[in-house]
Amino acid sequence: MFQVKATVVAFLGNEKLYPCHMNHKIGDEIIFDGESYIGRLCPDVWGLIVPKVIALHQAGPRYIEWASYYPFWYCSPSERDLSMKKYDGVGFKNVLKTIVPPQYDMATLVNPEAFQWPPSEKEGLVREPTVICPDSRTSMLMKLEAFDLSEKGFDTAYFRRQMAILSKLLVKGGIETNKILSTFTKQEIEGIYPPLGKGIVRMLTEELELMGYVKTVKGAVSITPKGKVKLKTFQTGLPDEDRQLFEKYAK
Repeated sequence: MFQVKATVVAFLGNEKLYPCHMNHKIGDEIIFDGESYIGRLCPDVWGLIVPKVIALHQAGPRYIEWASYYPFWYCSPSERDLSMKKYDGVGFKNVLKTIVPPQYDMATLVNPEAFQWPPSEKEGLVREPTVICPDSRTSMLMKLEAFDLSEKGFDTAYFRRQMAILSKLLVKGGIETNKILSTFTKQEIEGIYPPLGKGIVRMLTEELELMGYVKTVKGAVSITPKGKVKLKTFQTGLPDEDRQLFEKYAK
């Protein structure tokens, strides 16, 4: 599971003429750490970000907006031409140019790389999760991202298992993906929540890799420098008794 951050990145409407009454500024952040939201946010936007925060908390950077699968983001603008219906079945003619909308036009709410001519070569247009304030006069734009592993709430136990995986990798070096489970004893596998199996180890290791804490090369997983820092920070922050027990079994 992942921590999620929502950041104000732009005002697509005329914020000078219609100022935001929450006094939001570009750069304002809301963070969900696994159990709490940290930061201030206009109540009209809460209902928009929460469903995407939940999705990102679960899927992390694997989450993409479903609309990004539409191919039309890579199409030029068009205009009606019924004489073309015999070709396309609907009756449109290509407008082979990029149309730049005037400032504050509704079209500015669309990703500016979409509907260009020649078409954008960037993969995954409109994949990044965003929300726009429902006050269309100001149209505050927020981008959301999973930026780290979650270690609070009910995620805590899973996070500690991930840190144990990092510790095993630190001690033993690269380990074949399907052999990570075998580095734990029977007691370590069954006596600590959550109990381990190949499926959960695979999922926890994948999350570590998504955050850059491990890397897989030719089927072997190893800890990265970033992972070493993460592990040390985790161990340093543990209560003495917890740290001693962790260091005893995570070898």
